[in-house]
Amino acid sequence: MGQPLGTPDEFDVVFVGAGPGGYVGAIRAAQNGLRTAVVDRDERPGGTCLLRGCIPTKSLLESAAVYDAVRGAGEFGIGAGEVSFDWAGVLKRKEKAVAKNAAGVKFLFRKNRVEHVVGTASLAGPGLVEVGVPDGARRTLRARHVVVATGSAVRELPLARADGRRVFTSDDILAVEAPPASLLVVGAGAVGVEFASVFARFGSRVTLLEMLPRLLPVEDEEVSAELGRCLRRRGVECLTGATITDVKVENGVQMRVELPGGPPRMLRADALLMAAGRRPVTEGLGLERFPGVSVDRGFVRTDGLMRTGEAWLSAIGDAARPGDGPHPLLAHVASAEGVLVADRLAGKHVEPLDYDQVVSATYCEPQVASVGLTEARAKERRGEVNVGRFPYAAIGKSAVTGTTEGFIKIVAAREHDELLGVHIVGALATELIHEAAVALRLESTAEELARTIHAHPTLSEGIMEAAHAAGGRPIGA
Repeated sequence: MGQPLGTPDEFDVVFVGAGPGGYVGAIRAAQNGLRTAVVDRDERPGGTCLLRGCIPTKSLLESAAVYDAVRGAGEFGIGAGEVSFDWAGVLKRKEKAVAKNAAGVKFLFRKNRVEHVVGTASLAGPGLVEVGVPDGARRTLRARHVVVATGSAVRELPLARADGRRVFTSDDILAVEAPPASLLVVGAGAVGVEFASVFARFGSRVTLLEMLPRLLPVEDEEVSAELGRCLRRRGVECLTGATITDVKVENGVQMRVELPGGPPRMLRADALLMAAGRRPVTEGLGLERFPGVSVDRGFVRTDGLMRTGEAWLSAIGDAARPGDGPHPLLAHVASAEGVLVADRLAGKHVEPLDYDQVVSATYCEPQVASVGLTEARAKERRGEVNVGRFPYAAIGKSAVTGTTEGFIKIVAAREHDELLGVHIVGALATELIHEAAVALRLESTAEELARTIHAHPTLSEGIMEAAHAAGGRPIGA
């Protein structure tokens, strides 16, 4: 790495941002023997995912699942009596989970000798990170390498600005005083359908709106359709192809919506959640000062190894845009990119990530998870394909657990039987999908997956059965 470091403010690498990209990358860099610092404006590390995203949202979803399970205990021969929920207790449990995880990251920083600098960072020159610290002073960190890991923020729409009272973003609805009696959710991506699941289970009357023709537009079309059926059975109204033409916020929310093939509708609710996407957080960094850095709509353009046109500067996670293909804005993608960059800076051999093999996980009820190509995308790229489907209702364990909604779908190439994609909508989908992720990573065929002996009775058997079905020889259905 060159000459020994001198002053306490000199580092091999500084990560700007302590989210799942920055903190994971910083820990791996330190493990690789690099003197490492990570700068973040929040005193608690973890970024949006830990503080305002993945962790608190999943805590709410888990509380909702327990509430549902207790209400349905009679089906299992268990008398639970009258069941209610304590929303203050739900929020307290959520905050406890956030605090525990943030403390865990701080511990890992200390364990691996990563310096955590709290403040607002900007790039003052090649390898120079200027930090405005909370006491008003400024501190300049000098580094051989700097990694932008500043993540993303909620994208607000001009029709309805969040006020934290009637109109919410996914950040501020985490602290809502009580579930609203009725809720409009704009955006049926992962964030929208997860919050729709949470509040519907806690008794809100939920209407879910999506501009595109189906829910979870990035998922397989059959999966989207099945999720819509399941949500409607739970009382969630799902409106797709919806164009919002007007929003008024007074005592409640009034929204005028145009829908395909029908007259405009006027929707009314107590609250509105805007869940229509995210934007990169790169403003204020000073990236425009460096001619080798290309910024596209706020995203820092990189190559497959997350390098910019400036030799000292890299970018990862939601703030980055590697190559010309899709780049999922997911916490686990940011973490993988953080490890890649930390290893590259330490002189280790690294290869670009295969974004086709990134697991997608949505924690609504029922859960949705996938890895690889959808059936439509597989046909575009590979021509003829074999498709196998297996319903949860035909899995022996599903009758035991009472989770009979959904199915498992496998897509394989007609030629050579190469596994191309696995898609699950149903119970524990976000856990089951990783068997498929390993299979794709190892270039498995569908037949190899079918011949892998699965324990009985398990939900995992559904993957084996779907693989049999892809070969035209289903056994259990």
